[in-house]
Amino acid sequence: MTGTQKRETRTASCQCGAVNLELTGKPIMAATCYCQSCQTAGHGFEALPGAPAVVGADGGTPYLLVRKDRVEWLSGSDQLGEHRLTPDSPTRRFVARCCNTPVALEFTKGHWLSVYSARIPESERPAPEMRTIVGDRPDGVELPDDVPNYRTPSGKFMWRLLTAWIAMGFRAPPLEATPGYRS
Repeated sequence: MTGTQKRETRTASCQCGAVNLELTGKPIMAATCYCQSCQTAGHGFEALPGAPAVVGADGGTPYLLVRKDRVEWLSGSDQLGEHRLTPDSPTRRFVARCCNTPVALEFTKGHWLSVYSARIPESERPAPEMRTIVGDRPDGVELPDDVPNYRTPSGKFMWRLLTAWIAMGFRAPPLEATPGYRS
């Protein structure tokens, strides 16, 4: 990196600001997911006292996917609760107990973390590049064609995950939600 290049960083935090994480480097992608799991979990979170909205009116949940080795929990990890839809689910969602804010979703066997886009300041938030699993959207919802709408995870989606994994040396580091931890 030369003196004129700036390292790309973003912050993400819960709505009260107690939980903070830093995302470094170019994200894998910005996408909106319409799967039943995201809708079920999101609506459950929204029912918690004071919780922010997670699922859009169209049934989609916007995420920023980042490599786990580029995530650092800065503060508030002691405020995080883990939520799984079923006890053996390979995905876990981190929710800030201080203000009932969903922060991120981790596919535990994978190499990336999906951070809820609304947790990132609008000025730092990339625009969605695609919508995925749109076949699960609520009945009657018509989606615009401003970005690609894929019924299932597309080849482009999978390619972006694969190239990030290759860049990580095919590692899938565990994600520990402790301050100062970097995978």
